[in-house]
Amino acid sequence: MAGIYSVSQVNSYVGALFREDFMLRRIRVRGELSNVKYHSSGHIYFTMKDAGGTLACVMFAGQRKGLSFRMQEGQKIIAEGSVEVYERGGTYQLYASSVSLEGSGDLYAAFLRLKQELEEMGMFAPEYKKPVPKYASVVGIVTASTGAAVRDIINVSTRRNPFVQLVLYPAQVQGHGAAESIVRGIRALDRYGVDVIIAGRGGGSIEDLWAFNEETVARAIFDCGTPVISAVGHETDFTIADFVADLRAPTPSAAAELAVPDMARLTGDLKERETALRAAMIRRISRERAELKTRELRLKLRSPGARLREKRNRTEELRTAIRHAINRKYTGTEQRFLRDAERLKALSPLNRLRGGFAYVTDGDGKAVRSVSDLRTGDTASLRFRDGEAKAEIRSVTILEERKTED
Repeated sequence: MAGIYSVSQVNSYVGALFREDFMLRRIRVRGELSNVKYHSSGHIYFTMKDAGGTLACVMFAGQRKGLSFRMQEGQKIIAEGSVEVYERGGTYQLYASSVSLEGSGDLYAAFLRLKQELEEMGMFAPEYKKPVPKYASVVGIVTASTGAAVRDIINVSTRRNPFVQLVLYPAQVQGHGAAESIVRGIRALDRYGVDVIIAGRGGGSIEDLWAFNEETVARAIFDCGTPVISAVGHETDFTIADFVADLRAPTPSAAAELAVPDMARLTGDLKERETALRAAMIRRISRERAELKTRELRLKLRSPGARLREKRNRTEELRTAIRHAINRKYTGTEQRFLRDAERLKALSPLNRLRGGFAYVTDGDGKAVRSVSDLRTGDTASLRFRDGEAKAEIRSVTILEERKTED
C-alpha cells in the first residue's frame, strides 16, 4: 500500500523538483504584462501572458534597482529570473531578477489608437462634460448584478443616504457581447430618467476591462443626456470610458461617494448654517435696534419742539443771568451812592456849622477864605447852623504865624 503524505510534504517535494531543474533556476520569459500592482513594501506583483496561458510573477524590492521604466498594463516584456514553488500556497511563480521592455501589447496598442482617435474627435473635451448633480435622488447603475462592484455601490450609497433610489441595469461587463450590454444599459437608464448613471465594474486585467475600451461604449456615454460617472477597475486602471465620461471615479465605491450626497454631513452643515444664520440675524437685529435708537435720538434733538424747548430754556437762563447782573449792578451802585452820600455829608459845611462854625461871605456873596480878603468897614454875612447874620468889619488883624504858613 502506498504511503500517505501531507500537503506540506507534497509541496516541498514539488519545490525540490523545481530547484533541481537547471533550466528553471535561470530562465528568460517573454510575455504581455497584466495585473500590475506596486505594493507599499516595494515589491511588484504582475502577470505575464500570451495567447496560450498566464504566469504569476513577482519582483522583490531589492531587485528593482535595475528597472528603468514603470511597468504598465499591456507592455511586452522579457523577464529573467527563476521559477519556484511557493510551498505555502502550492503555486509556482516567476521570481524576476530583471525586467526589460520589449514593446506594447496588441490590446494596449489598440487602446492607444482609439484613445487618440476619440480625443481628436473632441469626445474628451471638457466643454462637453455635464455636471454631476449635488443632490441626486435616483441613481442608475450599469454593472453586473453579482460581484463586489454592485455591493460596494449599494453599501456606500445606503450608508450616505438611505433615502436614495438605486436603479440597477444588470449588464454583462466581461466577455463576448459585454460592450453591447453596457450600451443597452446606459441608454435604458437615460430613458428612465435617473439623475446620474454609474457605469463600471471591479478590477481585472486589460482583457477583463476591455468592454469599457470599446468605441460603442464610448459613444453611448458621450451621447447620453444624463451625467455618467465611470468607475472601472482600481485606481491605477484607465479605460476609454474614463476619458469620455463626465466624471471618473477611481473605484465603484468612490463613484457612489461622488454620486450620492452624504446626508449626515448635509445635516451637520445645515445645522451649522442654521446656527450661523441665527447668530447673524441676532447681530443684525441688535445693530438695527441700536441704529434705530440713535436715529430716534437724533430725530428728537432735531425736532422743532425740542429746539423750541432748548431755545426757551436758553432764554430763561439768559433772563435769569440778566436779572442777576442788574441786581448786582443796582446793589453796587446803591452802595457806592450811600458811601458818596456819607462822604458828602461829612464834607458838608452844615456839618461844620453844627460844631459852632459859621460860613462867611462878603458883600458880593463870595466866600471869605482869608482875613486878608476883608477890609475895615466891609459888610459880611455870617451863616450859622440855624440862621444868618449881617456883620460890619471894624478891624482886620493878620496873624503872623498864619501869614508865615500861607
